[in-house]
Amino acid sequence: MQSSPLIIGTRGSPLALYQANLVQRLICEASERAPQQVIIKILKTSGDTIKGELKDFGGKGLFTRELELALLDGSIDLAVHSMKDVPTVGHVDLVVSAILPRADVRDAFISVKHKSIAELPEGALIGSASLRRRAQLSALRPDLTFCLLRGNVGTRLNKLEAGVCDATLLACAGLRRLEQDERITEAVETNVMLPAPAQGAIGIEVRRDREDLRGFIAPLNDRAAELEITAERAFLRALDGNCRTPIAALARLDGDTLTLNGEILAKDGSLRVSQKVAGEVESVINAYDLGFKMGEAVRTEVGGRITFDA
Repeated sequence: MQSSPLIIGTRGSPLALYQANLVQRLICEASERAPQQVIIKILKTSGDTIKGELKDFGGKGLFTRELELALLDGSIDLAVHSMKDVPTVGHVDLVVSAILPRADVRDAFISVKHKSIAELPEGALIGSASLRRRAQLSALRPDLTFCLLRGNVGTRLNKLEAGVCDATLLACAGLRRLEQDERITEAVETNVMLPAPAQGAIGIEVRRDREDLRGFIAPLNDRAAELEITAERAFLRALDGNCRTPIAALARLDGDTLTLNGEILAKDGSLRVSQKVAGEVESVINAYDLGFKMGEAVRTEVGGRITFDA
């Protein structure tokens, strides 16, 4: 008797579909299922319909909410997410059971006129919807100006080419996954711009009571990525972070040692509080504790100098 098809839920953007197709392929390879037994179902999320700034409509969760509701009602079996879109406090009945090997974590500077951030002329206009990127660029170059630039990768690149702004920034991981490496004018090193927590990571979410599925996708989980993402998201959670506060974090696992860099910035880049910790980790719990404690330490250091989630 043939088993029922697995249904993967995803957003409909080209990048989201790439990620869903990747998960479909990996599941088929691991289980010897035919592609028609692993079906991709496209769902429209709140974040896909909003025209303004995400922070004005609830921030984190706008790109995952409908997928999670579909998991809960059983209309999909798995949801594929960009992990940086996933809220740090999730639904009690859902769990991210696998994180795939991480891609390039860096931000990509993109311009049709200028070769690097350093070469931007005074007062250049940067198109971005990311408070983190705006704050970090403001700290580097207080002379820069900003405008809101939203939409999927193709939409933003088209607006850039139309002259809406002088430059923009996107995740290197997304551009590489879409085979648009040539659009990267400069890959910004992480010591210049620390990435968003969980940037470059893809997660697979399931219902907690679906132990059959959790065991099924467990072989797809990358331990290093899981520990790194856990520490970064714990740092974010300790700071109550969402789209309303510029927060960055990057963890790296070397053997059993996890090194975590994190920072929080004022929205205008006028203040930047950074910390770095390292410790041996043997489990997800260790990684979470390391990240959360550093987040608490940063919050204490910030005091009242930065407004959280305003």
